Amino acid sequence: MSAIIYLNFDGVAEQAIEFYGEALQANAIKKVKFGDIPQDPNYPLPENELAMIMESSIEFDGGKIMMSDVLSSMKSVTGELMKGNNVWISVMNEDKQKLEMYFNRLSVGGHVIMPLSNVPWSSCFGMLVDKFGVSWKFNSDADQFLDKVISSKS
Repeated sequence: MSAIIYLNFDGVAEQAIEFYGEALQANAIKKVKFGDIPQDPNYPLPENELAMIMESSIEFDGGKIMMSDVLSSMKSVTGELMKGNNVWISVMNEDKQKLEMYFNRLSVGGHVIMPLSNVPWSSCFGMLVDKFGVSWKFNSDADQFLDKVISSKS
């Protein structure tokens, strides 16, 4: 079993797919638009929603992110897609150069919360919010630190 990150966007999923695909050097990009599937004639989608992303995925460096647009009929009671800070995507990679590349590319148009740096739990850690409002954490070797802490308590 694996857990996969699934991001929803308000009509900009196609742009997000391109951005993340390039930033993370995706080795596979798949996408299906709402207009690519047979429509129910009793409930036709508006023309602008047919071009929106129904389901997509990018695969990179052993990871996978899925994305879609949210149709107006699927939005909250207020009619808005809510952004939150309760979810972070954590990228862990021993290759610090690759980690730095991902960090630099994902920070374009976004906001760096903490630049990549050496911290007590990782020799390369950083945080940012990308231009789509998605929060990211980067770690090179935090797992090794956690393993040491856990084993020292045993």
